[in-house]
Amino acid sequence: MSETSRQPISPRRTSPSGVHPLEASRRILDEGDPTLFPNRVTNELSELADDLAVIESFSHVLAWRTADGITCFDTSNVHTGPAVVGALRGWSGDRVSRIVYTHGHADHVGGSTAFAADADAAGRPRPTVLGHARVRDRLARYRDTSDWNLRINARQFGGINSDANLHIGAAAGRFLPDTTLEPDTVYDDELVQDFGGERVELRHARGETDDHTWAWVPGRKWAFVGDFVIWNFPNAGNPQKVQRYPLEWARALRDMVAEGPELLLPAHGLPIEGRARIATVLGDIAGALETLVGEVVTMMNAGATLDEIIHSVSVPADVLAKPYLRPYYDEPEFVVRNVWRLYGGWWDGAASRLKPAPDAAVGAEIAALAGGADVLAARATALAEAGDLRLACHLADWAAWAAPDDAAVHGVRAEIYQRRRDAEMSLMSKGIFKAASRESEAAAMRLRGESPATPGSAAPPATPGSATPPEPPR
Repeated sequence: MSETSRQPISPRRTSPSGVHPLEASRRILDEGDPTLFPNRVTNELSELADDLAVIESFSHVLAWRTADGITCFDTSNVHTGPAVVGALRGWSGDRVSRIVYTHGHADHVGGSTAFAADADAAGRPRPTVLGHARVRDRLARYRDTSDWNLRINARQFGGINSDANLHIGAAAGRFLPDTTLEPDTVYDDELVQDFGGERVELRHARGETDDHTWAWVPGRKWAFVGDFVIWNFPNAGNPQKVQRYPLEWARALRDMVAEGPELLLPAHGLPIEGRARIATVLGDIAGALETLVGEVVTMMNAGATLDEIIHSVSVPADVLAKPYLRPYYDEPEFVVRNVWRLYGGWWDGAASRLKPAPDAAVGAEIAALAGGADVLAARATALAEAGDLRLACHLADWAAWAAPDDAAVHGVRAEIYQRRRDAEMSLMSKGIFKAASRESEAAAMRLRGESPATPGSAAPPATPGSATPPEPPR
């Protein structure tokens, strides 16, 4: 996929350290360079074009200098926000006149507190914030469910946080800072604005969230796409978060292709330059989602259960090998479940699970039939050693539910879930399985009379509602 018309990157646009973002994306996409990772968290600023820069953070901030000040797309999270503002100020002293929230996830809006503080310190008006109307509802929901979201993200990122050097955590015990800037201007379907003499079209589409905006600048052929592109398999199945919309996500990508962007600006991962290169990436992501949804719906229409669909529908390995579709964050199996939930509700089709017995009762009964929880635990270990970690985890759970006060059983469960964590690719799987391992580690230590750390405390509670690790989880 050569882009022979591409102009070389000038020294003015060179990244402060490492490979320039546009050069990195070109080398990954065109040459398959295995030495470069697309998701980088450096808090460094790189110029992408005249008056346009990216600060690679968690999430990125795209800064556009116009005749009426700087427009920033997203603000990163509460912890990286000050570093982002510092990088911005090293580039320009102009006022930040407006902020566009691509959506309301905490790693995109939490850094707004640093932007507000920067304006206050300079005696300038705070930026005007634009976003979809549902962003306000999302921020209100985060305030109502702060502790729940802290627990979710401690699990989600806890299996990889230290490995990936994320260093993300809660702000003063809150999932989202109380001082997060609310949108001043909201819209429903489309909003056309003048940004310093430039026409900008804010467009709504559901995808990872129901409040997502992507921005089109027709005079520049720039597309600011938020999390519609994350340089990983789309985050359309997250097992701990609210509903995602994979088919509408794909349609939004097709709409972007139709505009013919020449510079694609995601909030995670590298920017992409060149119309043909961009069309290929967007088309491949859309096609993967469309095919996955189509296969799931076909099986649903044929009367298949969720269990049958999960173990039948998959994405081909060659598709998942593409550098922008790797399942290092979310994964197709979780998207299958979200498609089922979207079109079919929460019941999975197994009658016993419509109104199930308590887990502890099921575990106790199975243990009695097997000859004891220790027998289940031993069999779980044998299955794990044979490579059947999926089945081993079922038996380990049954054993622990049947014998919650058995330190040896918890020790087996902790070891099996650690093996499961190590065998997985996606951040979400690693996080949940690591949390299960820590849970049993803590129980075993307590039962032995030791002083366990709080389960999950090995990694700080994570704030972002959506993000990607800077390097593939190992």
